[in-house]
Amino acid sequence: MRNSLKTVVEFLKREDGPTAVEYAVMLALIVVVCIAAITAIGSASNQTFSSVGSAIKPS
Repeated sequence: MRNSLKTVVEFLKREDGPTAVEYAVMLALIVVVCIAAITAIGSASNQTFSSVGSAIKPS
C-alpha cells in the first residue's frame, strides 16, 4: 500500500505528463492552421487554373 502511494506521489510531482499534453495541444493547433491554409490555397489555385483553362480553351 505504501509503495503504491509513493508511486502516485512521484507521478504527480513529475512534469512529463503536463508537458506532453501541452505539446499535443500545440500540435493540434498547428495541424488545424495547416489544414485551413491548404484549403484556402487549394481554393485559390483551383479558381486560377479554371480561369486560365477557360482563357486558353479554343472556342
